Amino acid sequence: MIYVTIKCILAKKYWISVLSIVPTVMIVNMEAHLGELGGAHIRLDHLSLLMCLIVAFVGGLITIYAMGYMDGYHQHHTEVPERRHFFFMVVYVFIGAMFGFVLSSDLVWIDFFWETTSVCSFMLIGGTALAFGIVYFETATGLSTLQGLVTASQQGGRAGAVAVMLMAFAALTKAAQLPFSTWLIGAMVAPTPSSALLHSATMVKAGIYILFRLAPAMAGTTTGYFIAGIGGFTFFMTSIIAIGQVDAKKVLAYSTISNLGLMVACAGIGRPETIWAGVFLMMFHAISKSLMFQDVGATENCLHSRNLEDMHGLLYRLPKLAVFMFIGIAGMYLAPFGMLISKWSALRASVDSKNVMVILFIVFGSATTSFYWSKWLGKILSRTMHNDQVKDITKNNEMFSLTVHAVAMVALCALFPLVSATYVHPLLNETFGVYKDVLSSNILNMLVVLILVVFLVPFMAYASSKRLHTNMKLSYMNGINLGNDNTFTDSFGEPKKLHMANDYFTEKIGRHALMVPCQLAVTAVIVVMFCIVLGGVA
Repeated sequence: MIYVTIKCILAKKYWISVLSIVPTVMIVNMEAHLGELGGAHIRLDHLSLLMCLIVAFVGGLITIYAMGYMDGYHQHHTEVPERRHFFFMVVYVFIGAMFGFVLSSDLVWIDFFWETTSVCSFMLIGGTALAFGIVYFETATGLSTLQGLVTASQQGGRAGAVAVMLMAFAALTKAAQLPFSTWLIGAMVAPTPSSALLHSATMVKAGIYILFRLAPAMAGTTTGYFIAGIGGFTFFMTSIIAIGQVDAKKVLAYSTISNLGLMVACAGIGRPETIWAGVFLMMFHAISKSLMFQDVGATENCLHSRNLEDMHGLLYRLPKLAVFMFIGIAGMYLAPFGMLISKWSALRASVDSKNVMVILFIVFGSATTSFYWSKWLGKILSRTMHNDQVKDITKNNEMFSLTVHAVAMVALCALFPLVSATYVHPLLNETFGVYKDVLSSNILNMLVVLILVVFLVPFMAYASSKRLHTNMKLSYMNGINLGNDNTFTDSFGEPKKLHMANDYFTEKIGRHALMVPCQLAVTAVIVVMFCIVLGGVA
């Protein structure tokens, strides 16, 4: 609290310090009256273990990547002061706080680690609502564990319903859902390892983790209905905004918010099938988004740009980085990769629950998601006669992390049935006490075969094309080609240079056009949710 308050005073943002002072004083006052806390403070089950694996695997690889990335970054940004020792200290405190957060059973410890991750990211996100929910629940029931909160809410108590609503609201801010998405966009300006850590393994997943824990308590409730709607709306609208972005890291940022929205919708519906889908979405998103952010960072160091238009023909200029980028993009949306399977499962569960609003958001959100990923993928695979050669300066540390991420993505796709049967099924049994098969084993095994074919066909095509004689023709450019496939003379005799670019519809669907209306709409929905739940409808 003291650290945040000092930062707010230095930045002359005095009112923000109140959001740190109030919850801290509330929690300290509650602890002073609790006395000795009873019960276990640590809980290890399949969901917390999954989060530990994601944080350890992705976070560890990001730190390895960061060692090489920092060298390349400072070679081209000599004006930036050297602070890598401080950077790595904060990263490890960050990762340590995430371990504490997902392993904590006591609500006070959850709040402590929640705020620690916020301080490490130099922002305070949603702590006030979390503290109000914890204090209110403990005052009303005398309980201070997350499991006790879920049980109390399922039994129909008002204290549990209100506390779940407040904690779910806090989770929305942590998961960067509308109207609280701007902090994650702002994190894009940070060094690439920070962006990868924030977007894939830590901050945003903390909010999703809490919502997954609260899912049984939200199923069929007013809070669950509103949370699912907010998540679905965020999934749809931010995927539209992503279409209008030309900066690769901005596309990844809005894609992160969008996919988190789908996970939030899954948690809000609260059915075993949606949590099955949400867990796989979380796994695939963590690996794929970390791979993509690291790849974009390495590409930027080579191209000195992260503009999508500058990545034209990347497959022929930086082939290794382009292949990693292809795997990351394919894992996010192409059939039959696991991300698409998880979306299909979420859609099926939404149909079963007759949630028409979420169904529409998933259908149209998936379509817009395919649009911006296909546009990016087409850019890196396109080839022209005048692609400039670029020197690949990617360090061994970076290449190691990228390779492990790519292998993990393919392995997770290939082992989809095994992971579902041996890990996700027990997780759902712990959460709901029952499990219903979402996809039959035959379908899952067929998907594995399709995945292998997807990777086999390009290699077969490449091997066969090496034996073929190629005869490159000059492009038709609506004029007289000057012989270098780069310039031509138009019908008025004027020399013109060939330029190929996408249309990004920035004025119509860009951030400035859509973000404020979306924030206002969701804010109104949240106000209605508070009014209904606090008014006594559970």
